[in-house]
Amino acid sequence: MEKKIATPLTEAVIRDLKAGDCVLISGVIFTARDAAHKRLIELLEKGGELPIDIKDEIIYYVGPTPAKPGQVMGSAGPTTSYRMDSYTPKLLDLGLKGMIGKGLRSKEVIASIIKNKAVYFGAIGGAAALISKSINNAEVLVYEDLGSEAIRGLEVKDLPVVVIIDSEGNNLYEIGQKNYLDSLKGIL
Repeated sequence: MEKKIATPLTEAVIRDLKAGDCVLISGVIFTARDAAHKRLIELLEKGGELPIDIKDEIIYYVGPTPAKPGQVMGSAGPTTSYRMDSYTPKLLDLGLKGMIGKGLRSKEVIASIIKNKAVYFGAIGGAAALISKSINNAEVLVYEDLGSEAIRGLEVKDLPVVVIIDSEGNNLYEIGQKNYLDSLKGIL
């Protein structure tokens, strides 16, 4: 089932998202990869405040390529999410409600998703050029020295993602594997 949602994420929207749902996101989302996440957590550990307001927002794990002439941004494919796992629970506790990436998440992150009623979306690796067409505006907000890993604000329209882990902890990777193995029982 395809659902259209807009940022910021509300509790009602998150509750309605289920593992396996195809979603089109519109609104403003942030980008951040491991170097930016590390800086954010170090800042918090020193008693500082985050340079961006993440409450009810989505972070897309992406390091986009430079924009070609006439483009807002170059290719914008997802980064492997587990590289952010050690930082994610703290950000979820501070109000982050959504993450976009690819790959598995740790048990600690899944528990934090459930605890904080958040959601993990998967973007399709290899579709970076297609994904970049959903980005209408991009602005470096902080950590410009990190280059492609700087935190950006992206204005997106119908960014295609799939719910991988919903707010109840249902995990599409596990559900898909079980359904596939169940389908083989009558064949093998």
